[in-house]
Amino acid sequence: MTKLDSQPGSRQSSRLPAGYCPSKTVYSAKSNNLLILQPSRGLIDEEFIVLVQKVSPGFKLTVHALHHCEQGDKWEAFGHYTANATGTVNVSEDLSLGGTYSGVEPMGLLWSLRPVPGSKPRLRLRKMNVQTPMEVTVSVYRGHETDSFVDQVPLAIALVERWYMAPGIRRIPITEGGLTATLFLPLGPGPFPGVLDLWGGGGNLVEYRSALFACHGLASLALDYLTPKITKETGKMVDNEYIETAYRVLQQHPQVLGSSIAMLGFSLGTSVTLKMAVYSEVIKLRCAVCISGSHVQPVDGSLEQIMDFFHKNAANIRIDEKNQVIIRDLLLPIPTDPSFKVDVGRLQCPLLLVVGEDDQNWPAYESAMDMKEMMERAGNSHLLTVLSYPNAGHLIEPPYTPHARASNFIPINTRQKMVYLWGGEMVAHCRAQEDAWKKMLVFLRENLYSIRNPLLTSLSNL
Repeated sequence: MTKLDSQPGSRQSSRLPAGYCPSKTVYSAKSNNLLILQPSRGLIDEEFIVLVQKVSPGFKLTVHALHHCEQGDKWEAFGHYTANATGTVNVSEDLSLGGTYSGVEPMGLLWSLRPVPGSKPRLRLRKMNVQTPMEVTVSVYRGHETDSFVDQVPLAIALVERWYMAPGIRRIPITEGGLTATLFLPLGPGPFPGVLDLWGGGGNLVEYRSALFACHGLASLALDYLTPKITKETGKMVDNEYIETAYRVLQQHPQVLGSSIAMLGFSLGTSVTLKMAVYSEVIKLRCAVCISGSHVQPVDGSLEQIMDFFHKNAANIRIDEKNQVIIRDLLLPIPTDPSFKVDVGRLQCPLLLVVGEDDQNWPAYESAMDMKEMMERAGNSHLLTVLSYPNAGHLIEPPYTPHARASNFIPINTRQKMVYLWGGEMVAHCRAQEDAWKKMLVFLRENLYSIRNPLLTSLSNL
């Protein structure tokens, strides 16, 4: 087993294959005499510089970020700064003395975003329309302010755009074979390695991670396997053949390198990914990534039977004093009966497990340790890499996504809105997101580009 260092490393953006990074496109920085944002337009996982200049040395100011999300809610973040001897503040280098984040935090204005006072409770920020940017208004205020920003006149204001889908990325809805899916293709003729991308128990077609993968040179198919059109029409959950159809569609696309495909599962998507990776006669993966999930399930069961298995253990679900649902005990203790967990000892491709040690939704850490033991006994632990993060929770997302320790959630099996406790401490969780994303991209590149293809070999060396 390989265990990568899960402590935060450099926060500089990883270098991308030539031609795929939108930062190669010339973007002008929006600026005035006081405030400079650069680049003002870029990928969501790309840092940007916030520079305040031409103020008096020792001047106290607040840098404030405001985002109006697609659901109509407002989110804000802010830091308190004091200008240096030259009358400047560089958010990437200078200490925030307070606010929604403290210390030197180049992207604190994004990852510490929180609903403005008076908002609906238990919100979670997600970008569902990848064809529009996340727009954030950055303002500078006099003094160290903490509230009532709407009633104050800023000294300067500028707009920054962060995208999940870069210019030139192709978004292709897929209905072939009864699928509800979206394929994202990088800029260029290809062929590109592919990623089959599965989210968790909330269902719906979630595209933003796949769109971002395409920006990094990977063809990615976002798949709705819980609430697809075919399930809505028939009332029946899909079977393994549906997942295999999605794999074939990705594999056979003329711009996808069919011999170089990965699966990535988050939460419940991990259950599907592991089962397909081990037992499917159709799906042959170069590697797999599993985030915040488990191998515990009836291995001979369909997706519907897996959901029934979870439901039978519902007595293990807890409700805390804040009326938050904790379901991590649903699969605990990890069973010893081999018929109730995927036999990862049979796995024949590299596997990356990403787990938060404070995951209150799924026993991801306990599952990872059990999988490690199983693979050590089977002699294939050399295929396993574990990223385990102290004080990180369940929702390990792309970089700079605001942390939600708990939020409203509608599970597919009940369709009733409840407050789920996901876990995690804000700073540690956001550090984990940055670190895991970079190492996930490295893992995918190393395993998907390591084939005899001159184009891919040259790209992987950049």
